[in-house]
Amino acid sequence: MSDTVSDVSLSPAEPLSAPVLLAEARERVDALLGAWAERIQTIVPGRTGEALAYALNTPGKRVRPALVIAAYRSMGGMSPAIAAVAAAIETVHTYSLVHDDLPCMDDDDLRRGRPTTHRAFDVPTATRVGFLLVPVAGLVLSQAAQDLCLPPPVLGRMAGELFQAGGIEGMVGGQWLDLEAERNQLDLQGLIAVHRGKTGALIRAACVLGGMAAEAPPDAVAALRRYGEEIGLAFQIADDVLDVTATSAQLGKTAGRDAQLEKSTYVSVLGVQQARAEAAAHAAQAITNLEQAGIPSGSLGALAQYIVSRES
Repeated sequence: MSDTVSDVSLSPAEPLSAPVLLAEARERVDALLGAWAERIQTIVPGRTGEALAYALNTPGKRVRPALVIAAYRSMGGMSPAIAAVAAAIETVHTYSLVHDDLPCMDDDDLRRGRPTTHRAFDVPTATRVGFLLVPVAGLVLSQAAQDLCLPPPVLGRMAGELFQAGGIEGMVGGQWLDLEAERNQLDLQGLIAVHRGKTGALIRAACVLGGMAAEAPPDAVAALRRYGEEIGLAFQIADDVLDVTATSAQLGKTAGRDAQLEKSTYVSVLGVQQARAEAAAHAAQAITNLEQAGIPSGSLGALAQYIVSRES
């Protein structure tokens, strides 16, 4: 089997390599987000609609969508409509990036290889765009549930999981702790508290929503949640390492920003080599959590390994 999207016509239990999963997620989610960008401009007029479309069309690795798809298939899901759930997750992620880049946050000019939304437009417009992307994610998720023929109670649970991850108990709360920690040295437990929310919450939700979309039993969803919690921390640790070892061209965003903002990171606390070992340990525990629950770890395991070994 070659690593191309066109070759993907496999049973849900057959594991795919991380490059294949990511290529499929990019192709399907990018197409959906592009369609939603066009639709949103007919709903939200003028500059704000243009900025919403700009944000939605921002390219990316699509790790979170790939996790949605892999978790869904690990539970026996087969419908290609799962890509719409992945698009909803990516929409919430996009909102977080738009706000994270604002001058009052990380004040960054570059995201995924192009100007951040507030640089391409302006700060007030980007601020509105971030807020508006949340209800857009709700629209995308609702359409996904309809396409998957999911009953309303399942949609309700999925929406609760998604918006909790994007709110004060997830990304917003983690971002708040992150800002409070600038120019203060956190210990390892303090870092974990920040990143279980800021980065980990949406990665966890991606795994959980994949299971919920397949109408998996509660114990299986709980195992996917535990996997997601571990892989979310692994993802952030890998990001911290890349911030000091990769270039801006590799990252598609400004390298070295953590040091410029005097942020505590896994690298500042542990050093590069120990941070890499910590990421690998979290990835290994994520896979163990699946195996202990009897969940096929092939594709999700491949993504776990990709997350800690990636170079961008």
